[in-house]
Amino acid sequence: MNEKILIVDDEKDIADLLEVYLQNDGFKVYKFYDSTSALKCIEQTELDLAILDVMLPNIDGFKLCSIIREKYFYPIIMLTAKVEDIDKINGLTIGADDYITKPFNPIEVMARVKTQLRRYVRYNQHSIKKEEPKDATEYDIRGLIINKANHTCILYGEPLTLTPIEFSILWYLLEHQGNVVPSEELFEAVWGEKFLDNNNTVMAHIGRLREKLHDNAKKPKFIKTVWGVGYKVE
Repeated sequence: MNEKILIVDDEKDIADLLEVYLQNDGFKVYKFYDSTSALKCIEQTELDLAILDVMLPNIDGFKLCSIIREKYFYPIIMLTAKVEDIDKINGLTIGADDYITKPFNPIEVMARVKTQLRRYVRYNQHSIKKEEPKDATEYDIRGLIINKANHTCILYGEPLTLTPIEFSILWYLLEHQGNVVPSEELFEAVWGEKFLDNNNTVMAHIGRLREKLHDNAKKPKFIKTVWGVGYKVE
């Protein structure tokens, strides 16, 4: 493994512990104890994944996650000592791919890192397939155009910057246009893992997707919530 992993955590013991586990597994680690120091690395290094603590001095982890998402799509895992669901949802809504609460088992972190990297690699391999036809399926619905061949999304003539997960969610809903897609089905189709009852991941990503689409949840133009079931595009 030569993947480059960024760690940003002001708790030195935790950052150092993660560094040891990651290096032992063959990852190249870039470790920082504050966001300001990490920003230069983010701009100058072609990273494959970031692990960010929520409670950081100067620039907190949520803000740092947002800064990364302005330019980069690699996976982001948030670390938080808070267990309130709102903190977890906030982290995912601004573009994080996963979260882990402290205290944690380093082995679990390693498993999550490898899972996120596998998804990211699969997506990139799919998006650059040469054999994919230029006239691949495209959806055009009420000013929203999404093209799977070049993985572009345009809303009212303006390009939208979607993460791979957001693109996959929107594409899956459009593939099943007119039908309600249960949250469990959407999660398992996009993330490729078993859905757990207390999983807020889908809801968080739908929320962020709606923000980018300027879609009012109460009067949706694109993504409608069917309470207690899932989501649909009509």
